[in-house]
Amino acid sequence: MRKQKFKFYALKMCFWIFVIFLVQFFFKGFTELFLLDTDALLQFWRFFTAIFLHGSFVHLLYNVFALALFGSILEKFVGSRKFMIVFLTTGILANIVSVNFYDASLGASGAIFGVIGALVVIRPWMVVWAFGLPMPLILAGILWAVGDAIGVFMPSNVANLAHLSGMFFGLILGYLYNK
Repeated sequence: MRKQKFKFYALKMCFWIFVIFLVQFFFKGFTELFLLDTDALLQFWRFFTAIFLHGSFVHLLYNVFALALFGSILEKFVGSRKFMIVFLTTGILANIVSVNFYDASLGASGAIFGVIGALVVIRPWMVVWAFGLPMPLILAGILWAVGDAIGVFMPSNVANLAHLSGMFFGLILGYLYNK
């Protein structure tokens, strides 16, 4: 088996997400053209573009941190091409689920949860720092999923179903890549 070249796609995605956030900040109306809402049913690109939009600087920081960390780890284990497949596929599929439950949504969280889901299958016992404690990734993944499942019943600005569906699709891709 040929060793794949590491291309730092996770970090490159972080860079482009940050650049797009700056465009959102400086150009009023830009976000509305690309976010995920009912217009996505006719404007299919929104299932893709919404992944790169963020609603606030804090939202951006959390997602970029998680993507840089977990995305780089997944990219190391499965290669750059497969990382991009996980990131984009789970993000788009999470958005397809999300559009049925939320008036509008945006962000890379569904894709990032997809990355985490794939890692849970590929490296379940890898120790991560979550909830203020070191723990196996499988336990952290379960706790994140339970938190989002509870969040489904507590209305907020968080698209919990996008997180859960992203993780679900990531688990499937992780299983396929782990074979």
